[in-house]
Amino acid sequence: MKALCVEVVDGRAELIFSGETPQAGRYYTLEDAVSGTSAQNKAFHALVQEYWRSGMHSYNAGSFEEFRELIKKHLGEGVDRWLYVDLLSATPKVVQVNHFEEIPQVIRDREDRRDFIVGRLKSWADYTKKQRTETIDRLIAEMEQAGVNTRKYQEILEGMSEH
Repeated sequence: MKALCVEVVDGRAELIFSGETPQAGRYYTLEDAVSGTSAQNKAFHALVQEYWRSGMHSYNAGSFEEFRELIKKHLGEGVDRWLYVDLLSATPKVVQVNHFEEIPQVIRDREDRRDFIVGRLKSWADYTKKQRTETIDRLIAEMEQAGVNTRKYQEILEGMSEH
């Protein structure tokens, strides 16, 4: 069920519902349809979990957490900020930048200083609805290409088609 808020008067929202009509006595959670939804969150994590369990992937990950990070890096939004150790100042300090090119070239280009640079993956909580949809679509496409066809995978896809 979806609800559109058309007006708020004296703190009361006027909602127009599509789909099922709300039932008295039940609690409903309203989400902003522009941001990512809890359904997308559940779908993404269920798909990643099943991909990991299937063993059909070619990612070199030692744990599920590492695997999930690799999925976000390769199929999601990837790195959204960089941290590096500024060795050029009098006192070395950690600096955060939004673009790799903002790291001083003397640090970027020297092989022996690359260990001083770390990319931070964009948090799934910060993905927009569109970014989540695109990531989930890429994940499903890769899982299909890898040959994942478990019963649980089919259940997840069926559950997604119901929403």
